[in-house]
Amino acid sequence: MRRGPMAVDRYWRCYASPTFVAATSLEELAGVWVHEVSHLLGDHHGRGDRVARARGIDGPGERLRMNIAADCEINDDVYGDGLPQPEDVVLPGALGLESGLLMEDHLCRFRLGAHTRTMVWLDCGSGADGLEREWDLGPDGAHALTDQERDAVRFRVAQGIVGRPGRTPKRWRRWAEEVFHPPQPWWELLGAALRSAVSASGSGDDYGYGRPSRRSAGVPGAVLPSLRRTPPRVSVVVDTSGSVSDAELGSALLEVTAISRAVGGRRDLVSVVPCDAAPHEVHRLCRAEGIPLVGGGGTDLRAGVTRALGARPRPDVLVVLTDGQTRWPSSRPLRRTVVGLFPRPPRRTREEDPEYRPDTPPEWARVVTVGQPQG
Repeated sequence: MRRGPMAVDRYWRCYASPTFVAATSLEELAGVWVHEVSHLLGDHHGRGDRVARARGIDGPGERLRMNIAADCEINDDVYGDGLPQPEDVVLPGALGLESGLLMEDHLCRFRLGAHTRTMVWLDCGSGADGLEREWDLGPDGAHALTDQERDAVRFRVAQGIVGRPGRTPKRWRRWAEEVFHPPQPWWELLGAALRSAVSASGSGDDYGYGRPSRRSAGVPGAVLPSLRRTPPRVSVVVDTSGSVSDAELGSALLEVTAISRAVGGRRDLVSVVPCDAAPHEVHRLCRAEGIPLVGGGGTDLRAGVTRALGARPRPDVLVVLTDGQTRWPSSRPLRRTVVGLFPRPPRRTREEDPEYRPDTPPEWARVVTVGQPQG
């Protein structure tokens, strides 16, 4: 099987065939590189993994289909404006697909077959579909980019597009606006965390007879249970220290109400732990406005996190609502964690102390801002 002359892996390394580079003009090489880098900027490796989990599809054949679908998404508008189009480029029209669709949309509209036989050579690497190759250097190999470095590259590219859009295609302009100004409401991020927790292996899965399995038809005289998936349990740790205002505590109650909606209205799946320097009583959600957010002292949310994670049954997702001026657990909790920060103006105190480091959420937490800055 012929392999692609260039590829990228999920850690943002680029691979190239020296023979291909030597035999290709600079203009053509630029077009191929733009194509490969577009896989990385578009997070096709992460999206491919999510599609595989959500739809229960995997293996080399399905990953090849993802690579083809990702190429269709990219090649709609990556060429032109000085970039020559390669002879064997994969375009949506060749598969009877519409232009302007995303990889996920294309995947629903075609299957591998005789019409894709000429595309089996495609191999843009794990950066295009998420499946690591035997030639990948892996996470510990040289020159892998960290998550922060990848975000920095995305931001710089988006900054260039926003600053000088020129004839940039509309899809890339939309992408740049989303990266440059990421208006991601906290509940959308929480929803993503919830979906991830639900899709994790074994999370929320149980067998029941409320809906018989479709396989029962093949076993006369027997009713087989079906696998059901329930929303995850969420524990919310609310910072009730003296540095959090009454208005912010009121906002926290609204956030708790929104969280209950995010789990399908199952209030029995949401618990609240008020915490200042020590955790207070755990409350099951009946009405958010009926939860006493007691506290007012110093701040140490580590105890609240410990209390929340020690509850039975244990939560699947941990949400922490705080102004951020607290000490955090030294290691990642064994639960998906989202931190909602009440914003604060930049602190100008202790600037004269070179050893001073402001309190910030740890790197393992997903962080969003709740509400508007105070003061």
